[in-house]
Amino acid sequence: LFKTTTEGESWTIISPPLARRDPKTMGASGGPITKDQTGVETYGVIFALSESPITPGLIWAGTDDGLVWVTRNGGVNWTNVTPPDIGDFTRVSMIDAGHFNAGTAYVAANRFQQDDFAPILYKTADYGKTWTKIVTGIPAEEFTRAIREDPKRAGLLFASTEKGVWVTFDDGGHWQSLRRNMPSVPVHDLVVKDNDLVLGTHGRSFWIMDDIAPLRQLAASVTAKAVHLYKPSDAYRIDWGGGFQIPGAGYGGATPTGQNPPSGAVIYYHLRDANARVTIEFLDAKGNLIKSYTSDSVAAPAVTAGDAGRRGAPRVLRAPNKAGLNQFSWNLRYPDATRFDGMIFWAGNVTGPLALPGTYTVKLIANGESLVQTFTVKADPRWKVPMADLVAQFDFLIQVRDRVSEANDAVITARDVKVQVEERLKQAPQLGDQGTALNGKVTSVEGEIYQIKNQSSQDPLNYPIKLNNKIAALLGMAGSSPGRPPVQAQQVFKELSGKLEVQTKRMDKVYAEDLKAFNEQLKKLGLPEVTPKKKTPKVAAD
Repeated sequence: LFKTTTEGESWTIISPPLARRDPKTMGASGGPITKDQTGVETYGVIFALSESPITPGLIWAGTDDGLVWVTRNGGVNWTNVTPPDIGDFTRVSMIDAGHFNAGTAYVAANRFQQDDFAPILYKTADYGKTWTKIVTGIPAEEFTRAIREDPKRAGLLFASTEKGVWVTFDDGGHWQSLRRNMPSVPVHDLVVKDNDLVLGTHGRSFWIMDDIAPLRQLAASVTAKAVHLYKPSDAYRIDWGGGFQIPGAGYGGATPTGQNPPSGAVIYYHLRDANARVTIEFLDAKGNLIKSYTSDSVAAPAVTAGDAGRRGAPRVLRAPNKAGLNQFSWNLRYPDATRFDGMIFWAGNVTGPLALPGTYTVKLIANGESLVQTFTVKADPRWKVPMADLVAQFDFLIQVRDRVSEANDAVITARDVKVQVEERLKQAPQLGDQGTALNGKVTSVEGEIYQIKNQSSQDPLNYPIKLNNKIAALLGMAGSSPGRPPVQAQQVFKELSGKLEVQTKRMDKVYAEDLKAFNEQLKKLGLPEVTPKKKTPKVAAD
């Protein structure tokens, strides 16, 4: 074994030869005319190595010809601690030093090259003086390649075999398959990276199980409950995006790539029975409700593929309620601005701002129980932005969002008033001229707030955008990256807000004068008055 303290410029030997150096595994074979080996069949090397994460100088080594060694002083002295029944010339494929107890180590080995396909896993808690075989649950002919201890939960182990991946919650006492949707494939290595389990397969790419927090918290007492809310992992203010394909590359014209994990805060909860009504609420540090979701079925508005981007079509989220483990992800966004059916924007959106870094609470209500957990939202570590600047950006975006809602609410109300007027005219056609004039004035103001000529996503090329679209464009501009909103954005917002106020006051005057006069005539005819009111959107969208 060699060690470097100069980033590889020079090396120091810190062990004697640790492998057997048996001639049977070292020499060439074949003949008499030519040898039949290229060298890859020769073995007798240090194949596995693991340094203790908690004790400096404690190093474990394993060879591909069946030996396990340990040093507790950085290589000055080595002790052969090979498990007595591991078998001669067994390949020690992986050693994982314990994360909680210095004397603990786990070994994965195999003998498939000797036509022995049995799984071989061991653990020790006394620096290799004694070993316990831990293979219960793994099929008798599914040989093992790697084993890892979870660095956050003692007793949670992961092992990989020639056909998949396995998990144990009792330090190897009982194993169960964790293959899930993976194909049957050799998994040569695995590693726990932060909250993810990453697998390296032979020929079937990398696989990642995102966020193993539920596995770390899983216990028999959890699955016995009618409902359980797991403590969420920390969330980052990052949009991870999604999987994609590169057109024209690879076989079939595209190269498939993996799907990224959900962005934002990922919430896991257990339901003993399916179809319970579930409500999930997200609250800020002061206990104020930010967003709420339910398992109730809701219908998304019809949106054509070509219009989806500029209409800002909402993606309706339901809280799942299947039996067993459920996952729900909150994108860390505050509520969007008000939308209305058929709304077409150009370079604008109604998306609410991202939550600030800090502590938040998730509340799960199901089966008559209310459970809460806290979690932390962290800033994107790639951006070095002062908290004060993030707060200033958040406050500005909330103002912009609310102004967009004010504009869109005015459009919704105007359209509702016009519908009511048309309905009254069916009952009182003698008021036709007055009602038509009223609706004309309402439409005139509406057209200054929103471009009513837009019928498709390309129409803004012909008809200039109006106030609500101009204000909404600031949401994307000022929210495109973390930081204090630019001065010019604030100036534009102030100017557009003033123009919007002019139009809303015009509309108020129409309602106070023209609509009032129309309602007086309706009253004389014994008909209900027209009442300006905002229509509540049918869809609670994210």
